[in-house]
Amino acid sequence: MRNTPLLTSTPTHAVKTLAELYAIALAQAERAASTYDQMAASLTDGSDHSVEPVRCVFETLREREQDRIAEIKLRRSTLPRKEADAAPAIGPVDDLVPKSELVELADSSLFTPYQAWAIAVRHRQRAFVFWTYVAAHAAAPELRMAAETMAREALVDSDLLRRERRLAWRAGQPRKGEDAAEETSGEMSSAALMESLLLKEIVRWSQTLPPTDQEKLLSSNGLASADLAALSAELPGQSDSETTADMPRRVVRYAEQLTSIYLDESDRATDQAGLELAQSLAASSIARLARLRAFANSQRP
Repeated sequence: MRNTPLLTSTPTHAVKTLAELYAIALAQAERAASTYDQMAASLTDGSDHSVEPVRCVFETLREREQDRIAEIKLRRSTLPRKEADAAPAIGPVDDLVPKSELVELADSSLFTPYQAWAIAVRHRQRAFVFWTYVAAHAAAPELRMAAETMAREALVDSDLLRRERRLAWRAGQPRKGEDAAEETSGEMSSAALMESLLLKEIVRWSQTLPPTDQEKLLSSNGLASADLAALSAELPGQSDSETTADMPRRVVRYAEQLTSIYLDESDRATDQAGLELAQSLAASSIARLARLRAFANSQRP
């Protein structure tokens, strides 16, 4: 399971306009292009031919980001003139290509094309997670659709980059295919168990809430008040040391772990059907996590 979250902080700010959304996307793409350009420039050393393949990867990644910048500007140009010309204040922008990762890689003897493509895969996975959160918080349909488009494009990108990463993998796989398949099966079995635990914890949490909040929590997770009786019968008793404040924290933790499992599964998928299933589960899980976090924050005194 992924040990660290893809995003150092999750988006909680609701984007209010398409101009703001495109400004955020543009800032992210420009920062990524600059980072990749700096990495390519740092590897321009005629005396060391071993870094040439890695430099070519970063040049390719820079060009991809420049194409993305042009596409975002084109979309922004379709907005009404007044909105397009506005310069919305967007605040700090998440760094989807952390320089710390690149510095660590540059100092490593494992600086290979495979490692460079792996950085790019994580970049677009971060973009997928980020825009899924933005879509979950969006109030207006057009904002949600635009954010979902960004998320889908990030998925397509990560799929293409993943293929490049596989092509760059020259050494043999560390484990046989049967072992990898066994781990995949184990992860999905773990996900099924975690889904069951999460469902029960949501029900337990709902029982401590006023009727209106209870209905809101249940309905946002595909449940109805009528389901409470049957599900409550399966719940173990609450321990003496457990407090009401523990419940939302545990629910959010389970939701985070499920998101990690599904993202890891999409990264390990060996066929298109498995990849699409894992990506769909990851998208749903991220949206659910955003809803649960927002609801938990709304319950704080």
